[in-house]
Amino acid sequence: MRRFVPVAGLSALVALAALSGAAPAPAPTAAPSQSADTYTIDPVHSTVLFRCKHLNTSYSYGRFDEVSGTIDFDDANPASSSLTVTVSTKSVSTANAKRDGHLRSADFFSASEFPTATFKSKSFAKADGNNFDVTGDLTIKGVTRPVSFKLEKTGAGKGPGGPIIGFEGTVAIQRADFGINYMPDGLGAEVRLTFSFEAGKK
Repeated sequence: MRRFVPVAGLSALVALAALSGAAPAPAPTAAPSQSADTYTIDPVHSTVLFRCKHLNTSYSYGRFDEVSGTIDFDDANPASSSLTVTVSTKSVSTANAKRDGHLRSADFFSASEFPTATFKSKSFAKADGNNFDVTGDLTIKGVTRPVSFKLEKTGAGKGPGGPIIGFEGTVAIQRADFGINYMPDGLGAEVRLTFSFEAGKK
């Protein structure tokens, strides 16, 4: 597995309170959106892939077989949307059992100590067409870093259980930022994460 009280009115309120000796009233906070629809990620029709260069020669690919999460999505008001994704690090799969065991070890994901990796969005904004700019916190091996990426809405329709929606995004990270430093001269410093998921509204 990119990147949301008027000021003048608030300033006037503070100034008025100072003159009167009264404490200023707290600034109003925005009410949570009631218009976003909540979709649950379908683990059967969702994929989280990663890509890393081997010996500065070719790219090796892998995936995580267990993914879950939710997306609250409002096409008319994207700023009220949010995305949460969780993958099981123990479910890492590269079609090679020996390598998969090594990836679960402390050299890479430390899957016994850190059984999940997560992403939680902090902002969601319309970019163009079906693309959205998403930022949020990515946590791998207990380390949390901010990431930003384009998220494409790939489709929407009706599944056996009700409305469904699909998204895909790609983000490049530096593995050392998450404490994965094994073979710095043999494995690429950059890892590309691609996630494509289908989610259903319950």
